[in-house]
Amino acid sequence: MASSSLTVFSCGAASMKQGRNPAPLSRIFFGKDLSLNHHVCPPSRMDCFSKSGRKDVFINHIVNSVTDLVMDMSTEESRLSKGDMWAVHKFGGTCVGTPKRIQNVAQIVVNDSSERKVVVVSAMSKVTDMMYDLIHKAQSRDDSYLTVLDDVYEQHKSTATELIDGEILESFLERLQHDINNLKAMLRAIYIAGHATESFSDFVAGYGELWSAQMLSAVINKYGVPCKWMDTRDVLVVNPTSSNQVDPDFVESNKRLEKWFSKYPSETIVATGFIASTSKNIPTTLKRDGSDFSAAIMGALFRARQVTIWTDVDGVYSADPRKVSEAVILKTLSYQEAWEMSYFGANVLHPRTIIPVMSYDIPIIIRNVFNISSPGTKICRIPANEFGESQRMDSLVKGFATIDNLALVNVEGTGMAGVPGTASAIFSAVKDVGANVIMISQASSEHSICFAVPEKEVNAVAEALQSRFHQALEAGRLSQVQVIPNCSILAAVGQKMASTPGVSATLFNALAKANINVRAIAQGCSEYNITVVLKREDCIRALKAVHSRFYLSKTTLAVGIIGPGLIGATLLDQLRDQAAILKEDFNIDLRVMGIIGSRKMILSNVGIDLSQWRELQKEGEEADLEKFTQHVHANHFIPNTVLVDCTADSEMASNYYDWLRKGIHVITPNKKANSGPLDRYLKLRTLQRQSYTHYFYEATVGAGLPIISTLRGLLETGDKILRIEGIFSGTLSYIFNGFTWNRAFSEVVAEAKQAGYTEPDPRDDLSGSDVARKVIILARESGLKLELSDIPVESLVPAPLRESASIEEFMQQLPKFDGEIAKRRADAEAVGEVLRYVGVVDAVENEGRVELRRYPKDHAFAQLSGSDNIIAFTTSRYRQQPLIVRGPGAGAEVTAGGIFSDILRLASYLGAPS
Repeated sequence: MASSSLTVFSCGAASMKQGRNPAPLSRIFFGKDLSLNHHVCPPSRMDCFSKSGRKDVFINHIVNSVTDLVMDMSTEESRLSKGDMWAVHKFGGTCVGTPKRIQNVAQIVVNDSSERKVVVVSAMSKVTDMMYDLIHKAQSRDDSYLTVLDDVYEQHKSTATELIDGEILESFLERLQHDINNLKAMLRAIYIAGHATESFSDFVAGYGELWSAQMLSAVINKYGVPCKWMDTRDVLVVNPTSSNQVDPDFVESNKRLEKWFSKYPSETIVATGFIASTSKNIPTTLKRDGSDFSAAIMGALFRARQVTIWTDVDGVYSADPRKVSEAVILKTLSYQEAWEMSYFGANVLHPRTIIPVMSYDIPIIIRNVFNISSPGTKICRIPANEFGESQRMDSLVKGFATIDNLALVNVEGTGMAGVPGTASAIFSAVKDVGANVIMISQASSEHSICFAVPEKEVNAVAEALQSRFHQALEAGRLSQVQVIPNCSILAAVGQKMASTPGVSATLFNALAKANINVRAIAQGCSEYNITVVLKREDCIRALKAVHSRFYLSKTTLAVGIIGPGLIGATLLDQLRDQAAILKEDFNIDLRVMGIIGSRKMILSNVGIDLSQWRELQKEGEEADLEKFTQHVHANHFIPNTVLVDCTADSEMASNYYDWLRKGIHVITPNKKANSGPLDRYLKLRTLQRQSYTHYFYEATVGAGLPIISTLRGLLETGDKILRIEGIFSGTLSYIFNGFTWNRAFSEVVAEAKQAGYTEPDPRDDLSGSDVARKVIILARESGLKLELSDIPVESLVPAPLRESASIEEFMQQLPKFDGEIAKRRADAEAVGEVLRYVGVVDAVENEGRVELRRYPKDHAFAQLSGSDNIIAFTTSRYRQQPLIVRGPGAGAEVTAGGIFSDILRLASYLGAPS
C-alpha cells in the first residue's frame, strides 16, 4: 500500500496534458523536498486541472492504485518497442529561433519517412542565455530582470500566436502566463535573498525547452501527425559529477521511459533537450552541449536506427571554414575521430555526446536544417577494412583543429631524471589551482616536462609550481619553471595515422616549408592525432599550410608584385591568362594580393582581379612598401607568401634578407642582390640554406633560359666547373649580329633602341655593367668569392661620351666614333672571324672578365641570330665538348616567363603535385 502523505502544488491550465511532473517549490527554493511522495497525474485524470488553474489535492495511494491499474490494463497496447523503427532528431536553438524556422522543423519531422520519431528540441535561440541572465540580475538585485522576463514572455507569446490558434493557443498562453508568474515569484525571492541554489538555476534555465517543445508539438499536430511532448525531467535521470558534468543513469532512465510511454504511447515524440532530473527528482541540466547529449541518450534508450543532429552548417569540415576557406565537408568520421576533433575545438559534437550511441553502434548524422539537400557528415564505427593499404594519405588525415589562447609551461632540470613522483607532484600542483591541462609532452630523458594550459590560468599555475618546487629550484635540481605565452595548438586527426609511414613527415614538412616553428609535439599511441604547439600568430597560417599539403585544398600562394613596369606588367598578364588552368589542372592557386609601383599600390584581401589591374592601379593608394609587405604576408588565410621584385633597384634588393627571415619567399630578375657586396650575398645565401624559405632568381641571367638551374644541376651532381663563357646580353647580341660590313655601329645601336631591345639609355647596355653583374652571379654560384670590382669590363661607350648630359646628345655624338670599332670588325673579318661581346668565368684561375672578343665563323657564338643568348659550360664532364644553352635572352615575354617558371617551382616545393 502506498504512503498516504499529501503533495500539494499549483499548475496552470493544461499543464499536465503530457504527464509533466513538477518538483514542489519547497525543493526548488530550499534544496530539499518537504513532501514524502512525488505526484503523478494518471491518464484517467488528464482533465483534473481546470483552465482557471485552481489547486487540486489528491491522496497519493489512490492515485498510485489507479495508475497501476491503468498500466496493467494497457501493457499490451502501450509497450515500448525499441530498435531500428525509431529515429532521433535534434534541433538546436538556431533551428527553432523564429516562427518560420519552427514551421520548417515541423515540416522536416512530418516529411521524415521513419516509422517512429523522437524529436529533441532546444530552447529558442538566445533564450537559455536570457534565463541565466534573469538569475544573475536577480542575485545582483538588478530590477531590470523584470524587463528581461517580459521580453521572454513577449517572444514566446508572439511566436505561439503566429504558429497555432484556437483552444491550443489559448491553453499554451495560459500555461505560459502561469509559468511567467511563477518565475516572477521565484526571482523576487532570489532578489531578496541575493542567492540561488544550483538546482533553482537549472530549473529556471529549462523553461525555454519546455516552451519550444510544446509549440513544436502543437505545430506537428496541426500538420496532421499525432504527437506527444515529453518533459525529459520525467524520464532522464543523471548523477552529477565533480567536474561540472553529469553521468546518465541508464537503468533508472529506461524504467522511467517505459513508464512514461505506457501512459503516452506515440509514434512521434517531441522531447525537451538539455534538462533532466537527479535520482532524487531534483531538476538539473546536462551542462555543456546538453541538447546534443539528450539526443544521444534518447538514441541509446530507444536503440534508434540513427541520431540526426540538425544545425546551421552542412556537416563537419576538414578545418574551421572561417580560417580555411577551402575546407571541405567530411562524408564520414569514426567516433574516435569525431571526439578527437571536438576536443581540439572543431565544431563537432562534444565527446560525451558520442559515448551513449557508441555502445549500440548508432550513427550520428550532422546535417544543415537550412540546406536539407546536403547529406551531411556521418559519425559511426568505421569498418577496419577501410584502412587497408589502398587508403590514400589524405583520407587517413581526416581534418585539422586548433585551440587558441594557450601558454606552455616548461619544467626542466637534471634533478628530474629518474626521480619517481616528479610528474605526479607537478600535476598535483596544477590540479590544486584548478587549471585544465590541454596537452603534455615529456622528453624521454626525463630532463623536462612541458604542458599547455589556458593562458588565463598560467600565472596561477606558475606560482603554484614555483612554490611547490621552491627548494628544488634553490638547490639547482630544477633549473627553471618557464612560461611561454601566446601559443596555440594545432591537431591533425585521423584514424590509423601513426601506422602509415610518412604522415608525420608530411605534416612537419608542410609546417617547415611555411616557415612555422614548432614549440612542442605530442602524439599518442592511439594513432588518432598528432598535436603541435605553435606561436599564436602562426596558427592560422600553419593550419592553412597543412590543410593544403594533405590535398584537402589547393596549394595557395599569396603573391605580391613589386614593379608593374614592362616585365612586371607582362608577368601579371601571364598570370591572368594561366590562373584558371593552374588551379583546375595543377592544384595551384596563385592570388595576387598586392601590386606596388613607385607611386601607387593596390591591395586586396582575396586576390586582385587581374583583368582590371591597370585600371585599379590608377585609383590605388599611395605606395608604402612596409604596409604592402605586411598586407601580403599577414593574410592568414594563405600560408605561403612570395614577393616578386620586377625592378632593377638596389634599394629594393636590400630588403630580401629581412623578407626571407620573416618567412617570405622571394623571386626576382633583379641582379643587384646577387651581384652586390659579397658579404651581403653570402649572408643571404646562408639564410636561404638554413631555412625553408626559398629565394629564386633564374631570370637574373639569361632571362627565361635555364642557366642558373643548369649550373646548379652540374654542381649538385658532383661536376666541377672549369669555365663559363657566353653572350649574356640580348641587346649586345642583337647589335653584333647586325653589325655587318655595310652598316655603322651607331646605326645598329639606334635600330636596337628603336626596337626596344636596349635600356632607355643605351649606355647602360654598352657599358658592359649588366654583363658584369651576370658574370659575378655565375662566378659566385660556381663558388668563386669575387666582388664586382674584381671583374675587368671593356666598355663600348667611347670615353668622351660617358658623361654626356643626355641620351639624345649621346645618340647624336655616337657616329663620330664609328671608325674605331669598324676597324676592329674589319680586322676580324680579314681572318674569317666575328666580334662578340662576352662574359667569362674562369674557375681555374679564379677570375672573371667582360670583353669584346673574336671568334671563328664556325664557332657556336658566331651562329647566333637576333637577340639570342648562348652560354657554354666547360666542366670535368664536358671538357671536350662544352654544354651549350642557347635561346632568346632578352624581352619582356621571356623574362616574365622565367619569373613565372620560378613561381611554379616554388609551388611544387610547397606541395603542388608535380
